[in-house]
Amino acid sequence: MAQHRAAAEGWLFGGAMAGLIGGAWLSLGLLGASPYASYLGHDLAVEGGGAGAVAARVAVFVAGWVLMSVAMMLPSSLPLVTVFHTITGGSWRLLGLLVAGYLWMWGLFGVAAVLADGGLHALVDRSPWLASRPHVIPAALLLTAGLFQFSPLKHSCLERCRSPIGFVIQHWRSTRHALQAFALGNRHGLFCVGCCWALMLLMFGAGAVNLGWMLVLGALMFVEKAVAWGRWITAPAGALLALWGLGLLLRVPGVPLPF
Repeated sequence: MAQHRAAAEGWLFGGAMAGLIGGAWLSLGLLGASPYASYLGHDLAVEGGGAGAVAARVAVFVAGWVLMSVAMMLPSSLPLVTVFHTITGGSWRLLGLLVAGYLWMWGLFGVAAVLADGGLHALVDRSPWLASRPHVIPAALLLTAGLFQFSPLKHSCLERCRSPIGFVIQHWRSTRHALQAFALGNRHGLFCVGCCWALMLLMFGAGAVNLGWMLVLGALMFVEKAVAWGRWITAPAGALLALWGLGLLLRVPGVPLPF
């Protein structure tokens, strides 16, 4: 009887995760094909209007960013989510708090990115040199993402993300379970942001409903974090992105803009 219950719980957990992630992909696909797709583009956040209108547009963008984080980032964290769900005896309440804490960190990153983007737009508006060279910013993003693949911070954060059992055992406490679950999600989200922020800046530049970039970057980050041989693709991916950015910066003929 216990085996049947455990099997049913496993199927329920798998179905819930698949439904959550698949629902996020489906929602973004429908939004991308709808007249409202522009509301999830970062340029919208810096359009004119009062403070209330700007805040509303930023809120809409961040909501879309969190939805995109569910679609792209949550799959790479499924090993940790699964370990946590098992250790806590299948508590759905604690699982929800863990995921909420994880997504909270990605939401904060989205807020920081969209505010920084507003400053970047203001800089471009004041700089005729930048305004006349639209390739410079995409090239800088590609170079940043590529070179960060080789950084000690990237590798340090990746190692923490690749050890879900050790991570949960190290940070899970037996008291104040609700607070600890949210804090554990926060902490894991912080390391996840630490290893993936530069790649997600590319996603930011492409827009929250660019499914092509979502698939490519989501697959890269999933393999890096959750697959045994993922450590072997970090450097080649970095070299490819850096060379692409350098080619754009030097205006090498035939090098395409990323978005």
